[in-house]
Amino acid sequence: MEIKKAEEEILEEFSLFDNWMDKYEYIIELGKDLPKIDSKLKTNENLIKGCQSQVWLYAVSDNSLLKFTADSDAIITKGIIALLIRVLDNQSPHEILNAKLDFIEKIGLKSHLSPTRANGLLEMVKQMKAYALAYSIKEN
Repeated sequence: MEIKKAEEEILEEFSLFDNWMDKYEYIIELGKDLPKIDSKLKTNENLIKGCQSQVWLYAVSDNSLLKFTADSDAIITKGIIALLIRVLDNQSPHEILNAKLDFIEKIGLKSHLSPTRANGLLEMVKQMKAYALAYSIKEN
């Protein structure tokens, strides 16, 4: 699925909720549905720096598409990384690097997070784009 389509689906889903408590519940559910990361990947190398919670993120290239796996020790954070994976998983490094990720602002996610969680969200995005940059250099 292309990035824009995934973002549109998320916007549509979030529009179904009237308040942020319901949206938080939905984010938590998304985190619960995130496939388990291999425990061997829960290393300091895969830990995202700058997050209030522990968030592990790992990517591999499969036929020039990046596949992400992640986990967190906090349920909200796990849901946030699940949202990002939903949008950026199975995309080329070029598509990931050029993704604007407008849905984050449009659903109001960043403005409804504490400053430390909002910073963590930015760090997650940065790390996913860093993987994309590394794989794009590797493949060229």
